[in-house]
Amino acid sequence: MAPDARTPARVEQMPESFAQAELAETGEYTPENWWRAFEDPVLDDLVEKALASNLDIAESAARLRQARAQARVSRAALVPQTSLAGDASETSSPLAGLAFGDLGGGGSDRIDNEAYTLGATASYELDLFGRARDDFRAARQDAIASERDLKTVQLSTAAETISAYFDYVDTARQIALTERTVEVLRDRANRTDERFERGLVDSLELYQIRQDLRSTESSLPQLRSTLVATRSRLALLLGAYPAELDEALSQPLRPRLVFESVPSGLPIAILAQRPDVAAEYERLEAARLRIGARRAERFPALSFTATLGTQGADPAGAFDFATNWTSSLLAAFTAPLFDGGRITANIASARATYDQQAAAYARSVITAFGEVESALADYEQQRDRYALVSEQLAESRGSLDLQSRRFAAGTGDYLAYLDALRTVYGVETNLSTAARATALARLGLHRALGGDWSPGGAPGDARSVDMQRSDKTTLDNGEAS
Repeated sequence: MAPDARTPARVEQMPESFAQAELAETGEYTPENWWRAFEDPVLDDLVEKALASNLDIAESAARLRQARAQARVSRAALVPQTSLAGDASETSSPLAGLAFGDLGGGGSDRIDNEAYTLGATASYELDLFGRARDDFRAARQDAIASERDLKTVQLSTAAETISAYFDYVDTARQIALTERTVEVLRDRANRTDERFERGLVDSLELYQIRQDLRSTESSLPQLRSTLVATRSRLALLLGAYPAELDEALSQPLRPRLVFESVPSGLPIAILAQRPDVAAEYERLEAARLRIGARRAERFPALSFTATLGTQGADPAGAFDFATNWTSSLLAAFTAPLFDGGRITANIASARATYDQQAAAYARSVITAFGEVESALADYEQQRDRYALVSEQLAESRGSLDLQSRRFAAGTGDYLAYLDALRTVYGVETNLSTAARATALARLGLHRALGGDWSPGGAPGDARSVDMQRSDKTTLDNGEAS
């Protein structure tokens, strides 16, 4: 009775390739444990713990068990139902007023009766028009959708853990660089104050240096607050209390950046790779099958009930199967005639639910397609940004080296050296932010493509830049490059 499955028009019109496909390598997308390419054991451990202990995952897993149990409940309607029952009764009735008179023959004015029964009953409804089958299939699709929902939560948890980790590393790095900048500015302000007292500089330069110092100092409390908040966010993802992460986060946090392209595959692959898209498809199928179940309610139902048991006047007689057995077979035929429009309304409701799910499925496909295209472009732009800031850092370090040699030779100004050092710290801060953005852009691309990130896969070889090299800035927890 269910309508034929059909693909929503907007899904059929999906382009055959991504507009940003030139930004990705061709080939099959293999996402398993891709974050291991960062070669950071702390990150690997945090992701594994999050996948094992996250409370959102535990909640989603419970919903999956509930959906599977509900599917088993629906399946029960497809098989005969059997039950075993026994009862004992004792009655005492007066003879007064009865036409048949004294049946006892002894002048008794009452009738006493005892009855004991034991029997098994089996009942079964023939699913002539598929109502029970469609309801079961729909419940089974709902269970599959819940399984996809669990995978979505797992992917989201892994992604949020990776994102929070890079936020923490970047914030810790910025705090360390800001503290160094404050030291440079404090030294610069003290020397400018001395020069002002000697009349070598005007008050405007002194005030400007002091304002820079206060402005940089004022950013530290906010950064430290952000660091604490990020640690709490990371702890929540792991289903832990913040203090439980202190040991892990006290280790050197030095992930390296990975710049290799990510094969995006064909757009059609996201229909199977992305669990959120797959979940919407399963719900669409469930809605389609429920239309069939509601349609089948218009037609007659045929059911059978069979009983086999015993009946006796005493407990022993109830177990005398050879003599006191009883049996019955009942066939029932029912057909709806007038129900006030209930069945018609249920069919209309089921059709409306199907239309809703068709729209939701199409929206999820378009959303996934757009996210992949945006992620491809963002990853490319962030890699370019990182390269440009790296060049800027190399130039600022060259200037610092020149000022250092000039000061050592007695031909340069120490204040110029401090200014060059301050510039280097500023560019290193920018590079730390660019490194975080590049890592998160790569995360965004993997998240958009979906796939199975479950433990056990291999990240593959990576064309990467080691962020611990002395000529590159490092996303670490405050130690010097």
